[in-house]
Amino acid sequence: MQYKTLTLASLTLFGAASAQQVGKEQTETHPSMSWSQCTGKGGSSCTQKSGSITLDANWRWAHVTSGYTNCYTDNTWNTTVCADGAKCASSCAIDGADYGGTYGIKASGNSLSLTFVTKGSYSTNIGSRTYLMESESKYQIFKLIGNEFTFDVDVSKLPCGLNGALYTVEMAADGDMGKGNNKAGAKYGTGYCDAQCPHDLKFIQGKANSEGWEPSPNDKNAGSGKMGACCPEMDLWEANSISTAYTPHPCTKNGLTACTGSDCGDGDNRYGGICDKDGCDFNSYRMGVKDFYGPGMTLDTGKKMTVVTQFIGSGSSLTEIKRFYVQGGKVFKNTDSTIDGVTGNSITDTWCDAQKKAFQDKTSFQDKGGLKQMASSLAKGHVLVMSLWDDHSVNMLWLDSTYPTDKDPATPGIGRGTCSTDSGKPDDVETNSPGATVVYSNIKFGPIGSTFAEPS
Repeated sequence: MQYKTLTLASLTLFGAASAQQVGKEQTETHPSMSWSQCTGKGGSSCTQKSGSITLDANWRWAHVTSGYTNCYTDNTWNTTVCADGAKCASSCAIDGADYGGTYGIKASGNSLSLTFVTKGSYSTNIGSRTYLMESESKYQIFKLIGNEFTFDVDVSKLPCGLNGALYTVEMAADGDMGKGNNKAGAKYGTGYCDAQCPHDLKFIQGKANSEGWEPSPNDKNAGSGKMGACCPEMDLWEANSISTAYTPHPCTKNGLTACTGSDCGDGDNRYGGICDKDGCDFNSYRMGVKDFYGPGMTLDTGKKMTVVTQFIGSGSSLTEIKRFYVQGGKVFKNTDSTIDGVTGNSITDTWCDAQKKAFQDKTSFQDKGGLKQMASSLAKGHVLVMSLWDDHSVNMLWLDSTYPTDKDPATPGIGRGTCSTDSGKPDDVETNSPGATVVYSNIKFGPIGSTFAEPS
């Protein structure tokens, strides 16, 4: 996620919050979601796996373990309970979730539907982030190198400014259970990290992120603390109905790093941290092909499509990340770049070198180790994240519009989609598109060529 906001708008029920102990006010029941492990050729031999999803801890209600007093309300901490990060984590209990009624999250068979705004009896929830589970207490781990990851997606109801993102990050399978005062673990969606080193996480490795916490000036549910949570990230899919991109983000350190100071790469030090926040992205529109992806185009975003991502390599070696699409019974190869000096339709180190040069972008991807460093993380295994969010930082313009906005969109690399530079403002999107929904379904995983019939 190239310019991901520091936070996702979160639940306002009793004051949105997250914590590390386990509450008893709402039973946690994970919605079931199946997926398929494939072994044969062309999707001919796939075995259904039982799985489920859990909601990220940052959306959950938290309260003192002995009652209903909030540990965090709107975008501020309860300073009495949470004066100290470790004490706060030991004093606050995180509760279960009403997935459909409060969060607009519905799972059925192999399908997951996320609705943008959900108005419940006592709350209004905005966006969500979920994880695929292997068991009640462990995230499902995927080792992508030498394999392909395939899923169906419907983005027809996602306008400018929204991002239906399906991606992987190098989280711990147990959600950092037992770290510090974390007694909730993966069952309750703890342990998140990504390449943006987010500071909006209220608890990191069993400690409250209350030190130095600053409420967000434009998001009543969000803020940022002194700590960030960094880890490598593979964006398989970031999209709305206008634009899409897939992007590897390596970090110089693997696993979750609770960063402070310069390691986080904040503000003007964006390229001085341990993670590559820009990534090496492949967005067909940005690469010069403006009639491939969108409503009524070759790949029609008004209809469901299948997305295939192949990770060419073996062991801890990764040489190429390839993309295919399937829609209406037809297989579409990823578009070839039409940018001068950049050839090809897949992500390789050579392609990334050429793209960064052509766009005059910073070489953060290469500086952080490129595909070699990305491979060292993927080989250890990643957790699957499925989310829907709006952007309180730059209105998602980095995905679907002209960005930076003061540049000529005809300049190579600046035009990323057809959305207006005035679009994507969270207040507008939340007011005008509350029913926006993304549907992920039919996940398949297996060796190269096992999940779909690749064209000859």
